[in-house]
Amino acid sequence: MSEPILPMPDVPGGFVASVPDVPDVPEIIELLAAHQAAAHGSSSVDPDMVASNVAGVGSWTRRQTLVRDADGAAVAWTVVHDRAAGRTVVEVAVRPEAPDDLAASLFDWASAEARTMMRVRGLKVTQLDSGAYAEDRRQQRWLSEAGFGLARTWLQMSRPVTAADADLPVPREGVAVRRIGLHDDGTPVAADLQAVHLVLEESFADHFNSYRESFPEFVQRLREDPGHRWNHWWLAEVESDGRWLPGGAVVGTVLPPDSSGAPGSYIDYIGVHRRSRGRGVAKALLRTVIRDALDTGCNRVGLEVDADSPTGADGLYTSMGWATSYKTQSWHRDLH
Repeated sequence: MSEPILPMPDVPGGFVASVPDVPDVPEIIELLAAHQAAAHGSSSVDPDMVASNVAGVGSWTRRQTLVRDADGAAVAWTVVHDRAAGRTVVEVAVRPEAPDDLAASLFDWASAEARTMMRVRGLKVTQLDSGAYAEDRRQQRWLSEAGFGLARTWLQMSRPVTAADADLPVPREGVAVRRIGLHDDGTPVAADLQAVHLVLEESFADHFNSYRESFPEFVQRLREDPGHRWNHWWLAEVESDGRWLPGGAVVGTVLPPDSSGAPGSYIDYIGVHRRSRGRGVAKALLRTVIRDALDTGCNRVGLEVDADSPTGADGLYTSMGWATSYKTQSWHRDLH
């Protein structure tokens, strides 16, 4: 048998690492569910997302390894995602019964693969971005031992969608919200995509860990999500001196059905350009997403917000009906 092109981690005795493929997807889904349940008491795994990341579009920017024990059972899955220039996401999911030295070997492998990605890009440093649930002391310990530091806490929030949402207020005068334009074949109008990207880049320029992501990287990364839909991109425009200018944007996705069988809507990004703040743009965008969720049969709208947001976004979301379901953490390490 020939050696795999992708180097595998030096796992402890009794374990075997290999590159996962389509037949491994069901076991990875079950592994992730066990990891999440042990970490914070419940699990919510998107099968389509796992399939995309293992062998679909999402796999194009990821290097990964699946570890099995002596009985052939899947016990760990590690993914290194080349997210953008200077940013590499590291995900290590391990079954609760697995030993600490297995996790350590996987973080070592992930760092080595991230360094390879960094060098291919011609960079001298990249930021490793990993995470843990706020209650998961085991994962936090592994991250600390691997050289990561706690960077931020995030609120994972959800809001139910009800019939009363049909009567949400319309935008203020001088503010208009529309979907991005689509051609007859369903492909997006390039100028609108670029406007969304520019608005979000400018909106987050003064936020935590802000960095410039190129337009191609931005679009490719969002399209990797199986819940991606072009009709979940919105632009808010504001009137200024007789001209209508881009003032805010939302990029959303479709969430898989919950236990009731109803799908959900998720806000991946919402941003308001600094020149447009104080004009109700964020509320107008949020209400647009909520009404769209109602119209399309979704029963909830989810989002993530920085617990220390400088704009107080969590307060806005709470006032509009969102509640925190659980908390997660970002852990960072600069890799040279």
